[in-house]
Amino acid sequence: KQEVMLQFGIKNPQAKLEDLGIRNYRKAYWNESPEFLQEAAIIREQGVIANSGALAINTGKFTGRSPKDRFIVKDDITANTVDWNDINMPFDSEAFDRLYDKITAYFAGREIFVRDAFACADERYRLGVRVVNEYPWSNMFVYNMFLRPTTEELQQFTPDWTVINAPGFMAIPEVDGTRQENFAIINFTRRCAIVGGTGYTGEIKKGIFSVLNFVLPTERNVLSMHCSANVGKEGDVAIFFGLSGTGKTTLSADPERMLIGDDEHGWSEEGVFNFEGGCYAKTIDLSEEKEPDIYHAVRHGAILENIIFHPNTRTPDYSDSSITQNTRVSYPIHHIENALDKSVAGHPTNIFFLTCDAFGVLPPISRLSPEQAAYFFISGYTAKVAGTELGIDEPVPSFSAGFGAPFLPLHPGKYADMLSDKMQRHGVRVWLVNTGWANGPYGVGSRIKLKYTRAMITAALNGELDQVEYHQHSIFGIAQPASCPNVPSDILSPRASWNNDEAFYKQANKLATAFNNNFKKYEAGVSDAVKQAAPVLVQEIPA
Repeated sequence: KQEVMLQFGIKNPQAKLEDLGIRNYRKAYWNESPEFLQEAAIIREQGVIANSGALAINTGKFTGRSPKDRFIVKDDITANTVDWNDINMPFDSEAFDRLYDKITAYFAGREIFVRDAFACADERYRLGVRVVNEYPWSNMFVYNMFLRPTTEELQQFTPDWTVINAPGFMAIPEVDGTRQENFAIINFTRRCAIVGGTGYTGEIKKGIFSVLNFVLPTERNVLSMHCSANVGKEGDVAIFFGLSGTGKTTLSADPERMLIGDDEHGWSEEGVFNFEGGCYAKTIDLSEEKEPDIYHAVRHGAILENIIFHPNTRTPDYSDSSITQNTRVSYPIHHIENALDKSVAGHPTNIFFLTCDAFGVLPPISRLSPEQAAYFFISGYTAKVAGTELGIDEPVPSFSAGFGAPFLPLHPGKYADMLSDKMQRHGVRVWLVNTGWANGPYGVGSRIKLKYTRAMITAALNGELDQVEYHQHSIFGIAQPASCPNVPSDILSPRASWNNDEAFYKQANKLATAFNNNFKKYEAGVSDAVKQAAPVLVQEIPA
């Protein structure tokens, strides 16, 4: 084993772990192959092999992130820079030190799995991350999701950040200062994150994403973004922002374009680059027909989380949500056939804000001004529909600043200002795309067909919407096209498609009020021009 460690340049690995405070462990496995880690999980009865060859595991009690248990250490670096709120919650630095010592001591007598990896495909902004995992499948997840160093890079690897991940370690809230047994805490001074009490692998991924969302905008003038991205044959880049269920992954997976990445990107002075080396896709109701790229990516090397098999088989039943609606698969990005090799491209030409508007108020596609783009970016709107959560029997507006509020340590206005500046300097067109309802709200109208949404995005990408006539939405002020190739004109105007002006404006005013109420908490950090992009309620029905 020592010979293998030396092959990867890991000289004196024991000292490297002792530097982290990890001592007296039983055995450490460094940068093992996914095959080794998959077998290690099976031997330890932590997973089984699905019929596709993917490893299927269960993350335990937590099948998703726990936002109320995510903290940032408040110290000299963060005290006056982090936007402290009910998402970015402060943690005492001395309490962190004590908890860090306890979680590292937890590894005594245990096997551990260590991986050196990178974040940021553009080497000019690359971050070296050393991750210490309790479980082999957690380490395999890191292999899938982060960028994989070459043998030569491993020989010279020096971590910029460290993540300590121990799902079996439980905090004692009244002693350790956490809310409950599980926690995810980021310390910018010590350049490390600790994750305990939860096996959900997304906490590792989003912990480093949160780090990049702080470091890149403040230190490197790079806009960090929660989005997917692809590039056309002529080098034209498109970015897709959107919350869960809006079509971010589906619409960026275009067979005519190369995938840059499906979730996390940076926009520098040179262009757009992926933060990650893999994809972490939802699998609920996954089918070959609806999501062929993701469906075929579920093979040897992928990890399925919290799925159920059909009885007496190893065939996943993707419709079964008995464990969670948030069933997932992680896989290296090269599992996608048309993935871009280096995940680095030029400046975007088009940006799409995706929303699933169950109120049926927003147009299927509309063009935004720079100020409107900043407003909708800060709002990060979509809607929950009946049946998605207990107690929801009508559409409920949902807002997440920057389309990723749980991961944004800075004030959303900072990211919005950077977006507006880059958009104007590079002549980017920004579009709001509603993948939700037309002809009325949820329960009355119908969801916009995917083929129409694809046609509208294609028309925007090809410049076909630059020549058509536009009408202004009477409440939201956005420019909605009067026509679009291969799309029925009667769905392009929400008001016309309802055929009931009184009902439409009642619903539109309701949604506009929700927007305005949500935006109040951000007003202090944005310009007057962005504030003026807010919707204006209609008192009388326009002619």
